[in-house]
Amino acid sequence: MKLVSWNVNGIRACYTKGFCSFFDLIDADIFAIQETKMQEGQMDVTQAGYYHFMNSAEKKGYSGTLVYSKERPLSVIYGIDGKYNDEGRVITLEFDKFYFVCCYVPNSQEALKRLEYRMVFEDDMRNYLVKLDNVKPVIYTGDLNVAHMPIDLKNPESNTKNPGYSIEERNKLTKLLDSGFVDTFRYLYPNKIEYSWWSYRFNAREKNIGWRIDYFLVSNRLINNVKDSMILPEVMGSDHAPVVLDINFS
Repeated sequence: MKLVSWNVNGIRACYTKGFCSFFDLIDADIFAIQETKMQEGQMDVTQAGYYHFMNSAEKKGYSGTLVYSKERPLSVIYGIDGKYNDEGRVITLEFDKFYFVCCYVPNSQEALKRLEYRMVFEDDMRNYLVKLDNVKPVIYTGDLNVAHMPIDLKNPESNTKNPGYSIEERNKLTKLLDSGFVDTFRYLYPNKIEYSWWSYRFNAREKNIGWRIDYFLVSNRLINNVKDSMILPEVMGSDHAPVVLDINFS
């Protein structure tokens, strides 16, 4: 199976920047999107050959998730035990052999003013993923809004108190991994320096001054099924690059 995740930073804008061409070319079995910035009915997001499931924020032009799947899921869950649907942050698809969870983790914002909210979200998400994992293996993907280790961003020393690299956020990801999950990219490529997000300022993408904040995590018992985990920095259309997981269930 080929699984793709992309924070499109506004799907309506991304549609004008080649989204459909990339979608057709990559031919994913499941394609997860974060930051749609769109309500239901604002645009036709139908893609031939796919079921699609959207979770929109109540606030217009904000947050939101969307998942396409070639296979009809057994069930679809929005949010985490009924929470966080006001910001459209989580969609879970259940299949025969695994759960697929798409998430747009809240940004802690400037001066970490939303860090407390973020910490509660992280605890709720970890407990939710562990609960799912007790039933069947989990694939967890999305913009997790954290660079886990110094290798995961260009300038770690100057960002230790900034959103996305605070010790609190990093520790929450460590705790999640310690709860039975694997960062597939870092597992396969322990020393590889690649980024998935670049600021629009200071020509950061051209200079590759970036952060790796988009992930595919899998339950520990799935890691031997993983064939590859990739970032596609050459794909334009957003300030994020798509990430791809090749996994074999046969």
